[in-house]
Amino acid sequence: MASPLLALIADRIRAGGPMPVAEYVELALYHPDYGYYATAERRSGRAGDFITSVDVGPVFGELLGVQIAEMLEAVRGSVVALVEAGAGDGRLSRDILDRLERASPQQYAAARLHLVERSATARARHAATLGRHAVRLATSGPTLPRGVRGVIVANELLDALPPHLVVMRHGGLREVAIGLRGSALAPIEVDPTTPAIAQYLRQVGARLRPGQYAEVNLAAAEWIRQAASALEEGFLLLLDYGHEASELYGDRHPAGTLTTFKRHAVEDRAGGSGWLREPGERDITSHVDFTGVRLAAESAGLETLGLVDQAYFLLALFEGIELADAAGERPLARRLALKTLLLPGGLGSTHKVLVFGRRIGRPRLRGLVAAGRLT
Repeated sequence: MASPLLALIADRIRAGGPMPVAEYVELALYHPDYGYYATAERRSGRAGDFITSVDVGPVFGELLGVQIAEMLEAVRGSVVALVEAGAGDGRLSRDILDRLERASPQQYAAARLHLVERSATARARHAATLGRHAVRLATSGPTLPRGVRGVIVANELLDALPPHLVVMRHGGLREVAIGLRGSALAPIEVDPTTPAIAQYLRQVGARLRPGQYAEVNLAAAEWIRQAASALEEGFLLLLDYGHEASELYGDRHPAGTLTTFKRHAVEDRAGGSGWLREPGERDITSHVDFTGVRLAAESAGLETLGLVDQAYFLLALFEGIELADAAGERPLARRLALKTLLLPGGLGSTHKVLVFGRRIGRPRLRGLVAAGRLT
């Protein structure tokens, strides 16, 4: 029996013609009734489809709290904002606030928390997840607040925004869209649906070879512009997996990076059909183009403060501090969490940290002492 979302997508294609991959992914992930993220309060973790740094344990949020305390101290005013975009059920912000409450009580008292999450199901869990920290929650909604003086943090948000998928042919650039083959969804090639795709590739210096596929995430660039507009003074802190454009659009990724996850099994676009057969039933993601992100931020008036591997960022925050003993967490679990986050081969090697500022100067941030170290 076809899922309601699959039937809805097929009906839209019959009525309006082939659908760009970006539109398809938007529906598959974020449809308010049937989308992957809309129908569950949490999708990651052992019981979910993939693992994030937050799932490793509270130590990730505690280490981020070290950096965020330093950032909040640099922002003027007796009240400052901590905004988490793509907050899910609020676990990361809870872990950050645990650290601020214990080690930086002045910043904790000054902080007003804003959780930004499109899923109403996840938003309904915010107060319960935050527990005693719920008194710090100023807003919980689907859009960024305005006039932020403080820190906007987004952990693994940009990779979940819907990209356009393109392929270079001898006759020029083509876009991959979703059409119908009988009653089944199937990829087809069409003329690019917007000139912004080719313009983006030119701006980041991408030169695709014939037969090469690539993702162009116009939605990520637009989100960066929105975040820059929302940030009045302070920092934009991004943690995600991806590459500079020279690598992302280079020889290592001839088929692009569009990937799906279901029950911790990885299926790339070229190797499987689940991403079209089961919309709303699996995660769909692609690697972030940090060059495009940086250009969008700088064009919107932000200053780039540093890009570094997550491992080096967290290691700098870990050195010389005392970590709290999380309730119910065994010492072995804590050591394994740190190993996953800090040692080569774990999340710290695949993920990067990119920091921007507005009207904040160039403070020496603890997490960026190794800025520029990338693997």
